[in-house]
Amino acid sequence: MTRQSSVAAGLEALAPAIDTVLVHDTARCFTPTAQFEAVASAVERLGHGVVPGLPVSDTIKRVAPDATVVETVDRSELVAMQTPQGFPRRALAEAYAAAGAEHTDDAALFAAAGHRVTVIAGDASAFKITTPWDLGRAEQLAVEQAGAARLVAENAGAARAGTARPRLERISTGIGIDVHAFDDGQPLRLGLLDWPGEAGLAGHSDGDAVAHAIVDALLSAAALGDIGSRFGTDDPRYAGASGEVFLRATLALLDEAGARVGNVALQIVGNRPRLAKRRLEMQESLAGILRAPVSVSATTTDGLGFTGRTEGVTVVATALVHLPA
Repeated sequence: MTRQSSVAAGLEALAPAIDTVLVHDTARCFTPTAQFEAVASAVERLGHGVVPGLPVSDTIKRVAPDATVVETVDRSELVAMQTPQGFPRRALAEAYAAAGAEHTDDAALFAAAGHRVTVIAGDASAFKITTPWDLGRAEQLAVEQAGAARLVAENAGAARAGTARPRLERISTGIGIDVHAFDDGQPLRLGLLDWPGEAGLAGHSDGDAVAHAIVDALLSAAALGDIGSRFGTDDPRYAGASGEVFLRATLALLDEAGARVGNVALQIVGNRPRLAKRRLEMQESLAGILRAPVSVSATTTDGLGFTGRTEGVTVVATALVHLPA
């Protein structure tokens, strides 16, 4: 089934009382509600097709089949189309019934039938997820929105309970680095996840270098010391403790200081474990504890140093922390 035939089937399934139709690409899943409302309102007001769009910012070249540049296109006349695209229902149905060719969007089909289409301002957040880069951008937005929603819910609950937090006005950054050697006799715990079949990391606790680097970054941003001074190896309470224990204890220190986590970014350096298939799982696990967005990336050193020799793992963490004025 083509996109065009799919929309045609949808039109046939609509209730007779519907007068205005919006056609939307689900790949544009971050389109704000206001854009839907603006398109629908414009269709009802103007009585013809309405599409949201953004000005083209890149220089556009027209090229020949052999890739030779033919001319530079005047981008002031170009607009990049978005969705939802809105139309009077009857006119759109008639345009689909008369369509004799495939079109790349509904506005083109509608215009080909002789109908007018007007462009209104779109929104950059209504981007289409098409490439791996788009997907990465969408993943980060999803994490950020989830963190913002949690913060709104927490503040609302605190206000109802009469325990509203002080106004947060200062933002501070921190950095943390942790290094652990592999230990074949230990299970691997990294980023709050278990990694069956992988050599573990040596350490006084469970050796979760990700959690430890985050702790140092958060403490650094809040000027609350470091993991060694707060949770030293001479304290028997932390022998074999999981990374979650350190993270929750650090959050308690931040709460006492009237601070909260803004976001955390991680870079894991090492040949093992392979992170790609579990990166999102790690981000979600950490974000759930920290109540803030977390982004995770990984790299190697191309065979250089102890990580390049697969002797251990290095983790670098940066954090933004909101502090009371």
